[in-house]
Amino acid sequence: MTYNRNNPYNDLPALTSTGFTESPEILKQLVKASRHLGELNGLCASLPDPQLLINTIVLQESKDSSAIENIVTTQDELYKAASEHESASPVAKEVLNYREALYVGLEKMKSQEGLLLTNTMVEIVQTIKQNKASIRNSPGTSLKNAINGEVIYTPPCCEDIIREKLASLEQFINDPSLSEFDPLIKMALIHYQFEAIHPFSDGNGRTGRIVNALYLVQQGLISQPVLYLSSYIVKYKAEYYQLLKGVTEKNNWHDWVMYMLTALIETSQLTTNKIRSMLSLKEEFEIKMKETLGSSFSYELLQLMFTLPYLKIEILESKGIAHRQTASTWLKKLTDAEIVKPHKIGRTTYYINYRLMELLSID
Repeated sequence: MTYNRNNPYNDLPALTSTGFTESPEILKQLVKASRHLGELNGLCASLPDPQLLINTIVLQESKDSSAIENIVTTQDELYKAASEHESASPVAKEVLNYREALYVGLEKMKSQEGLLLTNTMVEIVQTIKQNKASIRNSPGTSLKNAINGEVIYTPPCCEDIIREKLASLEQFINDPSLSEFDPLIKMALIHYQFEAIHPFSDGNGRTGRIVNALYLVQQGLISQPVLYLSSYIVKYKAEYYQLLKGVTEKNNWHDWVMYMLTALIETSQLTTNKIRSMLSLKEEFEIKMKETLGSSFSYELLQLMFTLPYLKIEILESKGIAHRQTASTWLKKLTDAEIVKPHKIGRTTYYINYRLMELLSID
C-alpha cells in the first residue's frame, strides 16, 4: 500500500524490515559517538556523589525536552520551582514532571528485570501529564502544520493496531537477537518508530526522549540517564522533524541515523564539560566556604547549593541542615563573601548560586 499522509499509517513496517544498512560514514560517526558516550559514562561512574550533579543535569534535560514541545520556562523560574514545587507555575510544574517521569521510568525498568515495556511508557506519559492517559483509542489524530493546518502525518489508528505496533517495538528493544546493529544505531531506529506510532494523545515527544535515555541505561552504555540529548534537538528542531518525515516518506534512514549519532556526540561532550565545570566549581566553593564559615562549615549545605541553586532559610530548616538563626547567619556570610547572591521575590529572599546558574546556561 502506498503511503498517504492523510490516512492512518497502519502499514508502518516493523523495525526488523527497514532495509537500513550501515555506510562507512555512519560507522565512522558511530565510533565517535561510542567514544564520547563512554567518556561521559566514566565520568559519572567516578562521581563521589552522583545524585548531586545528576539531578541538576536531568533538570536541564527536562527544560530542553519540554521546550521542543513549546513548553517554555526560564532557567530561573525552573530552579526556583525545584525548591518549592507547590508554588510553581503550571509550566514549571510540567517541566518538573518530566524529571519525575524519567526517574519513574528508570525504577519501573529496574523492577521488570531491565525490560523496557509498553506499560513503562504508559507510566512515563501519565507522570508527565499527571493524568491517567493511556493508548489512543479514538480515530481522527493527525499532525498538522501549525501555520496553514496542512496534514503532515497521520499516525496508526486505533488502540488495537497501536498496541500491536508497540508490542513489536517492545520486542525489538528487549530481544538482542532481532538486530545486529550497535545499540546506538538501534536507539535511533527505536526513537523514530516510537514517534511514528505516536501512541498517546499528548506527550509523545517527551516520552520518546525519555525512552532514549532509559534504553542507553538498559544497554549499560551509561549508568545514569543524564544524556542531555534534547539540547541538540532544540538547536536543530526543524531538521529533526524533516528527517523523521524523510524516513516515513522516502525510507531515508541514513540521514536520520547520522543526525542522531551527531546528537549523541555533541550532547555527550556538552554534558561531560558541564559536569566537569560543576565539579571544579564545587571544589572552589568548598575552599571558600571553609574560609567563610570556619568551624561551622557544612558539607550538607555545599551539597544543597548544587542540587537547589535557589536556596532560602526555610529549605535549610526543612532539610534538617540548620536551625533558622544558624541558616540566616550562614547565608548572610556567604552573601558577604559573594558566594551567593540574595534575590527578593515578594516577601521571600532567595540566595542564588549564581555561578552555577551561569554555568548551566552555557550551550
